Amino acid sequence: MNSNSRLKIPTSFVSYAATEMTNNGLTGPKLVEITSSYAVDYSIDIPHARYPFDSPNKRTALLDNLLCFSPKQQYQIIREMCDRLNPDGNVAALVALKVKLFNEYRDFADLDNEDAIHSTLIIEARHWLSEYPETKKLFDEALQKHAHGVFQRNTLDDLRLGLEILIRQLFSNQKSLENQMSAIGNFVKEKGGSPQLANMFEKLVDYYTKYQNTYVKHDDAVVTAEVEFVFELTSSFIKHFLRLKSA
Repeated sequence: MNSNSRLKIPTSFVSYAATEMTNNGLTGPKLVEITSSYAVDYSIDIPHARYPFDSPNKRTALLDNLLCFSPKQQYQIIREMCDRLNPDGNVAALVALKVKLFNEYRDFADLDNEDAIHSTLIIEARHWLSEYPETKKLFDEALQKHAHGVFQRNTLDDLRLGLEILIRQLFSNQKSLENQMSAIGNFVKEKGGSPQLANMFEKLVDYYTKYQNTYVKHDDAVVTAEVEFVFELTSSFIKHFLRLKSA
């Protein structure tokens, strides 16, 4: 854990989380369903395992149940509840809750999302970026955001900007990614690639920029599985462009 790590998530934060979630769509039956499911998984006895519950209100019932779990389990439950209540990311209070959870208590998170991405591609991309710290920083930040399930649109933006900066450095210009297509094709051919390979790279980067523009510029909802694919595609671009450069 880092220097800011804690032994537990403070009760005050768990209470805040319970308040925000029950004020923003979490019903009594649903909180019982979710916390009871986790209680069964972790063999934990919770005070409110059926509805209606013996509690003055649903916020108190949720708080009582959450306090029975370990910090890592609390992190997972709060995060899942935020995702269920706010799948499109348009409830400001729940976005703020999830951001605070991520920023202050990330040490308690399991990095399952990061593991879902093709690990070999990620490792290779980070290796190739060792001499390109600006792009590597953006790539690592995108990984961290995705691992904790927040800022999906920002994750895409980081990936796009990182790739754009890398290509600008490779070609010694300041063009946007959309305006690099011909330079990308010429680069591949100059490094011994066939015209067909050069054409494929141009088309792939073109599709990549159009996809990114749809989500980043128009603020549409992002599908997690698609983010993972964009990670892998970005990693592949990075590896192949830098391998061609070193050829």
